Amino acid sequence: MPSPVAPPDASVEGTDAGAVGDRPDSAVVRDALGVGIAVGLSGFAFGVTSAGSGLTVLQTCALSLLVFTGASQFALVGALAGGGNPFTAAAGAFFLGVRNAFYGLRLSQLLALPRAVRPFAAHWVIDETTAVSLAQRGRRGARIGFTVTGLSLYVLWNLTTLLGAVGAEAIGDTDAWGLDAAGPAVFLALLAPMVRTARERAVAAVAVLLGLGLLPVLPAGVPVLVAGLAVPIVLYGAGLRAQRTTRGNDR
Repeated sequence: MPSPVAPPDASVEGTDAGAVGDRPDSAVVRDALGVGIAVGLSGFAFGVTSAGSGLTVLQTCALSLLVFTGASQFALVGALAGGGNPFTAAAGAFFLGVRNAFYGLRLSQLLALPRAVRPFAAHWVIDETTAVSLAQRGRRGARIGFTVTGLSLYVLWNLTTLLGAVGAEAIGDTDAWGLDAAGPAVFLALLAPMVRTARERAVAAVAVLLGLGLLPVLPAGVPVLVAGLAVPIVLYGAGLRAQRTTRGNDR
């Protein structure tokens, strides 16, 4: 799988087509297709999981067509499969999807799309399109990365969702296949190249501890949100260490 998440060069953000430092279009398309295909295939796991949770093929496909954010979709069907209240399950999925609104704030400045296109583009603002867009060095590359990733992922995700939902009956016991782990595994593969510094690794470690530690005591979806507290926790600890270092140097 290509590494689509190299740090963006903020100094050239907003530059137009042909800006100095832009990557070749073919390289952007290659990386975007890699992400779209790799993640899009995991729609099969969602289709199987959703159908195995009791949703119909139509309901499963509607989720992928209209919601189109894998984490929220898996959280919803997972909560329903666990006997959760539909409203609670929907609330958890909603709050997971709220992060896409913050992605949109960032991407709206980077992509600067025409107003007529923005409502349609908003449907593709997800983890993968954001990661690929931010990894580019100029606006042209960001637009190509966003479009190719969004299009390839949307088409493949919905096709494989349909195949998974239809094929769930043939598979039988879907839990025995462990297909629900495919989605998180893909996200982990996308995230891993981004975790480079000691502080980033600390944030990841604290987030894992919070998420797994709270999983048995909080409703489905909530531990993931609480894991976001890893950022202020690590930053607070870094601030304390900096203060101690400063005091030590002053003595």
